[in-house]
Amino acid sequence: MFQNRFSTLVEALAAAPPERPFVTMWEDEDDVQTMTFGDFTRFACLQAEKLQRHGLRSADTVVLVMPQGIPLLATFAGAMLLGAVPAILAYPNFKTDPAKYSSGLAGVLANLRAPMVVVDNESTERLLSEHLPKQDPTLIVRSAPLSDDRPPFPEFGREPERIAFIQHSAGTTGLQKGVALSHAAVLRQLDHLIGGLRITEDDRIYSWLPLYHDMGLIACFILPLACHLHVVMQSPTNWVAQPGTMIQLISEWRCTLAWVPNFALQLVSRRVRAEDRARYDLISLRGLINCSEPVRAESIDEFVTAYQAAGLQREAVKSSFAMAENVFAVTQSDVIGSPRRLSVDRQRLLRDKVAVPLPPDASGSVSLVSSGRCLPGQQVRIVDSSGANLPDGAVGEIVIHSDCLFDGYFRRPDLTTEVLRDGWYRTGDLGLHVDGELYVIGRSKDLIIVAGKNIYPQDVEHIVCQHPAIHDGRAVAFGLFNPDLGTEDIIVAAEVEHEDELTNSLQIERALRDAIVAELDVAVRSVYLKPPRWIIKSTAGKAARSTTRQKLLDEHPELNRYQAVS
Repeated sequence: MFQNRFSTLVEALAAAPPERPFVTMWEDEDDVQTMTFGDFTRFACLQAEKLQRHGLRSADTVVLVMPQGIPLLATFAGAMLLGAVPAILAYPNFKTDPAKYSSGLAGVLANLRAPMVVVDNESTERLLSEHLPKQDPTLIVRSAPLSDDRPPFPEFGREPERIAFIQHSAGTTGLQKGVALSHAAVLRQLDHLIGGLRITEDDRIYSWLPLYHDMGLIACFILPLACHLHVVMQSPTNWVAQPGTMIQLISEWRCTLAWVPNFALQLVSRRVRAEDRARYDLISLRGLINCSEPVRAESIDEFVTAYQAAGLQREAVKSSFAMAENVFAVTQSDVIGSPRRLSVDRQRLLRDKVAVPLPPDASGSVSLVSSGRCLPGQQVRIVDSSGANLPDGAVGEIVIHSDCLFDGYFRRPDLTTEVLRDGWYRTGDLGLHVDGELYVIGRSKDLIIVAGKNIYPQDVEHIVCQHPAIHDGRAVAFGLFNPDLGTEDIIVAAEVEHEDELTNSLQIERALRDAIVAELDVAVRSVYLKPPRWIIKSTAGKAARSTTRQKLLDEHPELNRYQAVS
């Protein structure tokens, strides 16, 4: 087990047992590639040699715009071997709006000022013609198939405080903020994860998560690289097309750990037929960590119910609170038992921002799921708008301080001063503490206030996505100020699963309104049903509220009499 043995990620890779499996890339049943640490290290050295030949130097930033696969992993590692600073950006797919992607990519590239962009040789022409700005940095393509050459490890000063790589906070491409992380900060985070999850050399990780997001990059690439673990990986686009492959691969490869956003639990519960679920064996899975968005009790219960017959233990579903600005995890639920739950009065939570206990079966109760306790080296406070600490049970902004916290957004001091104060990072997330456990409620900037009542948009979106005609995870709720009423109205946009569902739009809209009133005791002003792929997604694969809201406002002039709430 890896524990405080190395001072840099490069040292960790160099010390990996060459014969040990590192990454298995699954594309389909007939396209599975497994690479050992020895072969991967050789591939990374070849990539380093090629990058160096094209002019990349130590401390240069290099941007990687490549599909998820072993060449991307090796190029990232190869850049680190040179002492360069790699940054992975989202790769465009068929759902990507070309204009928006190009604009966002140009903004990120301008901030990074990278002298080199690495692109995939299968898509070079499209990337050049459609997406990359005219004043292109040097462009190269991924290497040819592996040769028998064994280039030596490049030599450079591998100081622990040197920047290892830049990861970006989740968001639509143009709004992402670069977070530069040192080897030392990353290794401290890995130490905390290893202790919190009791990771051993026998663990095997499964992942479909994108590597341009901290959950995929840190938990499912950097962690196995540094700890010499085996990771079974598929691309996000592959998984979205076949959600059931997540369960299939965990079962076939006897994976023990995986990280997923909350929506994935519902997706694999609903998109896999009951007769297919019975074929799988999930007894090996000891940690499926629900992360990246508020954890929902209903989603966990639905997933556990769906896969108990396949050997899934309820205790295997864990929770965590994490962010790119802290390398990754801040809190983690205990490895023993299930995440704690807190049954509270929904109305008091919304109206008074306080958690008042109610029995789980009482009318008006809602179940909150804990994201666990702070990992070592992490501190969390719940504060009001003035920054004053709030007592247990009170909802406020989550602020953190840690030994692996970033020291500012890359070349964006203007954004840094907004969120870093006296060493504490203002996350913009709302939550509460009870008995040392953190419960994440939602994003403070997205809060909708209707006649003094606090409505969390994810609650509305969750209700909307329960309707069978609505695509899972493809709903957005936001507030618009109504000058006639002096308060906000709730507006909802949602994608239907199939375009022909739009013929039943009035019936679906009525059902959604009734469900929201029944659950939240609040009326929705407008519901807009949209065809598939209309909702704008963030780089983390989630519906992007702010940009989708603007898209809706642009398409519906009747909403312009309202003032959008920022």
